[in-house]
Amino acid sequence: MRSWKILFGLLAYGVFPAQMALSQGAFGPSGDEGEPCREQAWLVPSPDPNIAAHAVLYRPPGDGPFRLAVVAHASTDNVLRRVQMPQPEYRVLAERLVARGFAVLVPERLGHGATRGTYLEDQGGCDEADYARSGRATADQIALALRFLRGQPFIRKEEAVIIGHSAGGWGALALAGDDPRTISAIVVFAAGRGGHANDIPGKICAPHTLIAAAEAFGKGARVPVSWLVAANDSYFSPAFSGRLAGAFRAGGGKVELKTLPASGSEGHWMVETESGVRLAAAELDRALRIGGQGPVGKR
Repeated sequence: MRSWKILFGLLAYGVFPAQMALSQGAFGPSGDEGEPCREQAWLVPSPDPNIAAHAVLYRPPGDGPFRLAVVAHASTDNVLRRVQMPQPEYRVLAERLVARGFAVLVPERLGHGATRGTYLEDQGGCDEADYARSGRATADQIALALRFLRGQPFIRKEEAVIIGHSAGGWGALALAGDDPRTISAIVVFAAGRGGHANDIPGKICAPHTLIAAAEAFGKGARVPVSWLVAANDSYFSPAFSGRLAGAFRAGGGKVELKTLPASGSEGHWMVETESGVRLAAAELDRALRIGGQGPVGKR
């Protein structure tokens, strides 16, 4: 009887499937390939040894080895919205990258959706916001997924690309100090945290603290960053994104900021839409060549 109570308790918190998968050593594919782009559900490591992070993988035809693009998703401070979040897919972006020869992994992070677990990225309240710690917690989870995929035979060990959106982009910036032979480029879409403070467009929680953290991420940075923001982003406007990018540069990071045309009714979500990815296409293609080997695949 007690074992059934434990079972139902685990199911209620959404951790049992991941723990069972770990007990079977089942990191890797957790479903069949489908369309588009050989889309397939995967389980990848998380900072919690008892929880596998849910992910979706896309890849070109053939056996590879392919360059890897890891896409780090946006987040929210709202607990209910986080746990109800559907699996991030970034399907339009992934299709574009697969057409250029990349395998694309979109891993979910702890505290989100089906992965559940403890949310590690909380920056704290406005008065005591710790954006540097928050970004590094995001970066650690991106790095775990990257490391696991680099161990797969169909993935190249060098010249991976990290593409981050909003809080995912903020975490990607914290990886700029990595070996550029492993991560050749970082592309961030509207990177930051604390936007829409109290659900108010244009209001940012502790902006000076965010700027200081961006400068800290720039110290020791070796991977070049392309920073993209839509003209109508109400979370991190082009003007404020410019201040963040400037702080990252002042810390020593190499970064190019580009303001893209307005996308839909809210530019913050441009990377999730077909029209938004189309607007970003030229800059994205340019960023993919930062590693110095020219275009990947046919353009």
